[in-house]
Formats: sequence, C-alpha cells, structure tokens
Amino acid sequence: MLEAALIADEFLGLPEKLNTFSNAVTAKVPIAQTPKQLVWALNKAKLYRYIPVVPEEKRHPVPMLMVFALMNRPYILDLRPGHSFVEFMLKHGYDLYLLDWGSPGLEDKHLKFDDYTLDYMPRAIRKMKAISGLQEFSMLGWCIGAILATTYSALRPDDGLHNLILLTAPLDFSDKQGITFARWVDERFFDVDKVLEATGNMPGEMIDYGARALKPVENYVLNYLKLWDNIDNPQVVQAWRAMNTWVTDNVPLAGGAFRQLVVDLYRNDRLMRGEWIIRGERVDLSRIRANLLTVIAETDHITPPCQSEAIMSKVSSQDKELFRVRGGHIGIMAGSGADKITWPHIERWLGPRSK
Repeated sequence: MLEAALIADEFLGLPEKLNTFSNAVTAKVPIAQTPKQLVWALNKAKLYRYIPVVPEEKRHPVPMLMVFALMNRPYILDLRPGHSFVEFMLKHGYDLYLLDWGSPGLEDKHLKFDDYTLDYMPRAIRKMKAISGLQEFSMLGWCIGAILATTYSALRPDDGLHNLILLTAPLDFSDKQGITFARWVDERFFDVDKVLEATGNMPGEMIDYGARALKPVENYVLNYLKLWDNIDNPQVVQAWRAMNTWVTDNVPLAGGAFRQLVVDLYRNDRLMRGEWIIRGERVDLSRIRANLLTVIAETDHITPPCQSEAIMSKVSSQDKELFRVRGGHIGIMAGSGADKITWPHIERWLGPRSK
C-alpha cells in the first residue's frame, strides 16, 4: 500500500514537474545584474565600468580589463547574483572594466584580429586609463579573448600592461590529434571560404553546434537528465536556467576573424611558430613581459591543456604561474566550485600585484 501511495504521489506531481522543466528549458532569466556604467563605444563594441562597492581608499589602484570571446556573450563573468566573478572581485576591491564586443552585422564581416587588437583594444584601454588615472593595468582574457589579450600583449608590450591572466587560452595548435575542434575545420572537409561566401559571418548557431557535438551525449542528453533529476531543487534549477540562458545566447563571429582563426591558427599554428602577422607586425610572444597567470581546465574538451601550456616558455615574463583546475572550459569559472577554487586563486595572485 505504501509503495502504491508513493507512486500515486509521484504521478500526481508529474504535471507540475513537467511545467517546471519546460519553463527551465525555454524561458530566459535575468542575468548580468551587477551595476555597471557604459564609458566608451565603437561600432558594436562597448566598454563598461562596474560600479565599485569598496571605498576608494581600500581599493586596489590598478584597474583590470576583462576580455571575453568574440562569439559569446561576456556576461558569463557576471552570471547571477551570488554566483558572479565580477561580484566577487568587486567585493575584494578591484576596479573592473568589461569589453563587450557586441554582435557583428554583415557590414562587419571583414573585421579581423588586426582590427580588434590594434584599433578597438587600444582605444578602450586609453579610456580605462583616463578614468582610473593610472597608466598601469591588468588584463584578463578568456578563450578567444585570451588570444586577443595575448596578441595585444605581444604587439604593445610597453603600453602599461602589468598583469596578464589567461583562462583556457587556445594558443598552441601544434597537436592536431589532441585538439578536438581541429577535426571540424580540417581543410580536407571544411571550405572556410565557401562557408563565409554564403554566410558573411560565421553563424553563432554553427559554432554552438560544433562545441556541443564534441560531447553529444553529455550536452544533448545528460545535461537535461541532470535538470530533471533535480527538478525539485530550486537552487539547482535556478543555476541551470542561468547557464542555459547564456549557452543559448550566441552571436556570430566576424568572417575575417573566423578565417584567421581557422587558417592561421588551427591549421598553420602561426602564433606559436612566430609567423603570425597582424597588420604588418609579427606577433612575437617573447615580447610579453607582464606578470602572467595561465589557468588551465584539466578536462577541457574545447581548449585542451595542450593548447595553453607552451605560452609559459615563450614569454619573457619573470613572474609567471601555471594553475591547473579540475573542470571544463566554462565550469572552472562559472561552475558550482568556481567561487571556492578558481576565483580565490586569481584574487590571491592578482592582489599583491595590483598595488
């Protein structure tokens, strides 16, 4: 009788669970709620300064610029209240700036890494310096944002960069077997020029599918089973909804930059080989002298550790550290353990170097 009653209760609660599940999968939730101010804009790009929460006399004077990937929304750094890297760093007294690349239109299809690193970034950095009143600054680059940060650091080593933090940085493309994305863009199967001729920019949906298809069972089955198994736990559902809101909110990648990413980096490894030319300048990694923290996700299938390790031997930085975290590409910064492992380590490293 007891077993029958339990089954009946479970059956009666099924419609409510299905409704919660459907809402979690389909509805967007508020994200990026930490107060910030727009301080600069160019084309689609915007520079935001987060409103400090610590009195000026207790803040770290050296500001930090956060640079995220070109084809994802940067609010993963400020996902939701109570679980936000931005919120965490503000409480520890940092002056934070976010470079949001926006969504490129067809008129932007010719934008390249050259434009982002030599036009957009220097202007945004000048604005940050003007507001902070300091010439020195720190920069954090995540994923493709780490390529941008690394390239800028090598091309403009005398521009005041004091601390460089690279998160899951896809820089070394020499191991074609270990780099999963390389299989999608192999020149034998993927004609980048024909794709861009048809689309202009690389659609965000295609990039998202490529990432998900690297682990199809986990992304298309287990992810939703995890939600269903925890459908009665509001905290888990809230976290899942916030992450799903970000995951499904992709933007295109400008055609010129996508071609460089595929041809120059994935196929020919020109950055690590010292052969990458950006607007007539060679990107020489040995010119990087800033204090360097490289954070690697040990189970990252998007940017495997082999892509991030070699940078440590290429730079001229005297103060450098390689920090390994158990977790995946996004999980190490936005997962449930990020506020206990990755964020505190970044803060402990950056704090003494931001005075």
